Parts: sequence; structure tokens; C-alpha cells
Amino acid sequence: MPEPDPAIAERALAIASESFIAASGPGGQNVNKVATAVQLRVDVFALRLSPQVFARLKTLAGSRMTARGELMIAARRFRTQEANRADARERLVELLKEAQRLPEKRAKSRLNRVGREQRLAGKKLRGTVKAARGKVTRDD
Repeated sequence: MPEPDPAIAERALAIASESFIAASGPGGQNVNKVATAVQLRVDVFALRLSPQVFARLKTLAGSRMTARGELMIAARRFRTQEANRADARERLVELLKEAQRLPEKRAKSRLNRVGREQRLAGKKLRGTVKAARGKVTRDD
């Protein structure tokens, strides 16, 4: 399996725009005073991803991808801007790496003759059980 291309992540970090917003949740007065949450936006079309990687990224991103092709990651786990900024960038890189990984091909299972006969016998038995079901008629 080929390794994910680190150049894509570097390009994404280079073109990413960050904005700091007020975070919600615990933190006391610090939450009300300081904009510690980070909103990271990346134009995915500018990354020039292959169609397969783009499709996987779109699936993985889900609602974080806008209709205009912007990937938005919000980080508000920590109390400082720098920690949230690092967290958002790390999550972006991980998302891009995961999108570049090829899904493993499923190996088709192969049954031998005995296994095939057992499977068919089980199906036949199940069919007879179901055939025995039906409307119950009352003999009055």
C-alpha cells in the first residue's frame, strides 16, 4: 500500500485560513473574554487531489465539507489558542492522510465442495421449515 503524500498536507496547511472564535463550554470568565476556538478552512479544489482521493475525503469529511468545496475544521478542546490551532492542524493532516489511504480489497471467500453442500442443505432445511408455516384452519 503506498504511503500518503506529505506534500498534500503541507499544501493544505499553507493555504489554510484560520479564524479565532469564542468557544463555548467550561472555562469560566476566560471563555467570555478570549476567542480561543479555532476555525480552520481549506479550499479542497486548490489541493488538486485525484478524483478517488477527493471522493474519499468528501465521504470522510461529511458535514465539514461545504458545497463550495471548503473543508472546515473547528477546534475548541483546549483553553489556549495555540493548543486549539495545533489540534485543528493535526486533525486536518490526519483527515488528508486517511483520504489518501486506499481501502483494502475484499478477498472473495471460496467454499470447498463440502462447505457448499452444507450451505445448500441448510438452505433446503430452512425452506422446508418455512413451507410448513401457513394459515391454520379450524376443523369445526
